[in-house]
Amino acid sequence: MLRVEQLTKTYKSGDRPLTVLDRVSFEIEPGTTCAIVGPSGSGKTTLLGLAAGLDRASSGEVWLKDHALHQLDEDELAVLRNRHIGFIFQSFQLIPTLTALENVMVPVELRGVSYDYVAGEARRLLSEVGLEGRVDHYPSQLSGGEQQRVAIARAFIHKPDILFADEPTGNLDSETGEQIEDILFELNRKEGTTLVIVTHDTELASRCDRVIRLKGGVIASDCAENTAGSAAGTINRSTGSDSVGDKVADRVAQ
Repeated sequence: MLRVEQLTKTYKSGDRPLTVLDRVSFEIEPGTTCAIVGPSGSGKTTLLGLAAGLDRASSGEVWLKDHALHQLDEDELAVLRNRHIGFIFQSFQLIPTLTALENVMVPVELRGVSYDYVAGEARRLLSEVGLEGRVDHYPSQLSGGEQQRVAIARAFIHKPDILFADEPTGNLDSETGEQIEDILFELNRKEGTTLVIVTHDTELASRCDRVIRLKGGVIASDCAENTAGSAAGTINRSTGSDSVGDKVADRVAQ
C-alpha cells in the first residue's frame, strides 16, 4: 500500500543544512493501522507530509499502491490525493462558511458526482459518527469533539485507500479524545482503510497494529502492537516544521 525508500528531507538553516529525515525506509501493507511517534522535532510530521504527497523529499522515493509520488507534478498529486488519500488534522480544518453536511461533501462534490448521492453518503457518515442531528450546523456551532467527528466523516467520504491523521486528538480533552479514537478506529474497521497516525499519545499509538518510533530523523524502533488486529505491515529499519494541517488547508478542495 505505502512504501518509502531512502527518504531524506533537508532544509536550509542559515548557512548550514538541517536534515530532518535521514534515509528512512519502510513499507505498510493494506489494512494496517500504524502510528508514527517520537519527540517533537524527530521528523514524524515531516514524514507524514512526504508520504501523503503534501511536500517534496530532498531525495528518496514514495510509492502509494503503484503510484510513484516522487515522479508526479502538483496537478497529478492533487488528483491522487483526492482519489486515494484522506486526511484528519489536529485543528480540524473545516470550512467555516459550510455546514457539517457541506464540509463532509467537499472532497467528492468536486468530482462531479450527483448531489443526491454525495449528500446521502455524507448523511450516512455523519450518522456513523453520531452527528445525525447536527448536519445543518456550522463549525462555530459545534464543539471541538463534534468538529473532529465532522472531519472524520469528511476523511472517509471518498473511500480513500489510505488515511493520514496528524495528532487527531491533540486539541481535545482526554474524555473527548477517547471518544474520537473509538469512532476513528471503528469507522476505519468498517471501511477497511489503511490508517497512519502521527501522535504523541502513547495510548492511542498502542491501539495500532504497528508503531514506528522516530528519533533524530531516523527510525529508532518499529514493533507490532496488536498482532491479532488487521494484517500487520512490514516496516524495514533504516539508517535513515511539524504541521501538515497548514500545508493542506489550501489543498483540501483539490
